[in-house]
Amino acid sequence: MDAATLRGMDDAALKKQLDDLYQGLFNLRFQRAAGQQPNFNRLSEAKHDIARVKTVQRERARATKEAKAQ
Repeated sequence: MDAATLRGMDDAALKKQLDDLYQGLFNLRFQRAAGQQPNFNRLSEAKHDIARVKTVQRERARATKEAKAQ
């Protein structure tokens, strides 16, 4: 998932995407603990995707705050 795609989403879609990513991260951690996960790169990819969504949300929050300040 790239940041350009995330920036095209509305706030509700970003929130849903973040919830889905956290659920997926939980499942990946559970699989790792059980020794069932063959690809350990997926765990770091999930963390990076969560960070991307949070970054876009933060950018929007700052833009809104700056617009109100003017």
